Amino acid sequence: MLKLFRYLKNYKKESIIGPLFKLIEACFELFVPLVMAGMIDTGIKNGDKGYIWRMGGLLVLLGVLGLACSLTAQFFAAKAAMGFGTELRRDLFRHINTLSHSEIDRVGSSTLVTRMTADINTAQSGVNMILRLLLRSPFIVLGSVIMAFTISLRATLIFLLIAPCLAFVIYKIMSLTVPQYKVIQKTLDRTNLLTSESLSGARVIRAFSRQENEDEEFRRNTEELTRLQLIAGRISALMNPLTYIIVNLAIVVLIKQGSGLVNTGSITQGELIALINYMNQILLALLAMAILVTNITKMQASAIRINDVFELTPTVSDKANRKVKTVPDAPAVEFSDVYFTYHPDHPEEELSLEGISFRANRGETVGIIGGTGSGKSTLINLIPRFYDCSKGYVLVDGIDVKKYTFDQLRSKIGIVPQRAVLFKGTIRENLKWRNADAGDEELIKALKIAQAYDFVMEKPEGLDEMLQQGGRNLSGGQRQRLTIARAFVGDPEIVILDDSASALDLATDARLRKAIAEDTDGMTVFIVSQRISSIKNADRILVMDDGKIAGEGTHRELFASCQVYREICLSQLSESEVSDLG
Repeated sequence: MLKLFRYLKNYKKESIIGPLFKLIEACFELFVPLVMAGMIDTGIKNGDKGYIWRMGGLLVLLGVLGLACSLTAQFFAAKAAMGFGTELRRDLFRHINTLSHSEIDRVGSSTLVTRMTADINTAQSGVNMILRLLLRSPFIVLGSVIMAFTISLRATLIFLLIAPCLAFVIYKIMSLTVPQYKVIQKTLDRTNLLTSESLSGARVIRAFSRQENEDEEFRRNTEELTRLQLIAGRISALMNPLTYIIVNLAIVVLIKQGSGLVNTGSITQGELIALINYMNQILLALLAMAILVTNITKMQASAIRINDVFELTPTVSDKANRKVKTVPDAPAVEFSDVYFTYHPDHPEEELSLEGISFRANRGETVGIIGGTGSGKSTLINLIPRFYDCSKGYVLVDGIDVKKYTFDQLRSKIGIVPQRAVLFKGTIRENLKWRNADAGDEELIKALKIAQAYDFVMEKPEGLDEMLQQGGRNLSGGQRQRLTIARAFVGDPEIVILDDSASALDLATDARLRKAIAEDTDGMTVFIVSQRISSIKNADRILVMDDGKIAGEGTHRELFASCQVYREICLSQLSESEVSDLG
């Protein structure tokens, strides 16, 4: 938890002023019992109404000054806490964006969302409470004991005896609730995951009539979350009654002993009332401390989860890299004896790629085909360095991709992922992701290559048509074509189409391949596809099988020499149709 307090460094003034004014308010509060004692022992005893009015006015003044100090403290504490939350949220988001695909795959997006939202909000609330109560409550307790000591040493012993009891109660409750809140946060992660999956997969759930199953699973999860929260709540709820019992028992003893001291003349009636008031102040301070302890336990659990994310170190980083000078005559992309596994910490796990070696020259179109799970997407994900190979080298323009900065490497590459991802905004804003300075002429050229120009121009607002989140107001084929167009904006040197025409009809797919062949002079294009028709005209075709290259060559060469490729062809077309394609 202490690690997170570094995010208050820009709010040092607020972090000092808030607690300071709380201490000043506490000082005013500690004078109240003494003023009341004076009213009883002097004003009421002697029937001095003027003294009573003056002391009453002083009580009002102390109340007004205390309120002003409290409001000031609240303002600066809230400002510091909000700043803390903002800085922490920004830094955590920035750190998450530095993580490679491996870390995000391992941790999971649902838990990252929970830590970015619920955990940071809990930490922010905890900071607010700490700034307001961490110093004030102990100061009130200590101040009350000292003020009581000035009145009666014997009576003050009662105050000192209850301290270990209260400390034990607070410690015990804190030790029980901290682990509980950790489990609660993990269960909340599961709740968020189920919610996200149910919303994103609503159509699939309904198509298979799985609503009742999803409802049942969600119900079980929420019941478990409720059970855990009730346990933690019941433990935390013991704080108030236990502290009330201890302090009120102390007040009973104080009244009994104080009455004897009054009879012997050791203390006055007003001083006894002052002692009881100081005991009540201790009680209220301890109740506030109980609330603070509860919030600190929650903050501690959330802080651990937040720090766990910060402790993730990206396995793919460019921090030590500088802009490099490429080799003019080198191949656009070269794989040299590349091995890759998604589990580098567990070498016994199966390799996803094994012994991959090939070259793709500038301006060449490379088709990649193979069965499901053969390693096609894994292979092309190594080019923009979404993952690092376990062994071997991936070169772009003759330079190892590990030596590039991310900006330099990925500015060379236009990528169309398997899943068409668009963002809320206009079509123009989505197309300009690769090149923010691209003009309309460049955007239109990319739309024409992607066969998206006609349907975009038919929209009422054209390029300024607003897209919903994820492009939900477009068909699947339209979304794919826009993501293809986005990849071609800015004239990338390398274009990767990862099974990006799966939602296109055969005629549109044919026009797309023709446009790519005619309008991408000088670009190196990788086409990953399950369709023979999509890659059959490529300059070079790589046939993937179980993480290895089973064949490399043109369509005609592979059909004659590669059994895997031949089986794929014949599974889609007849032998005569395959011959006609060649």
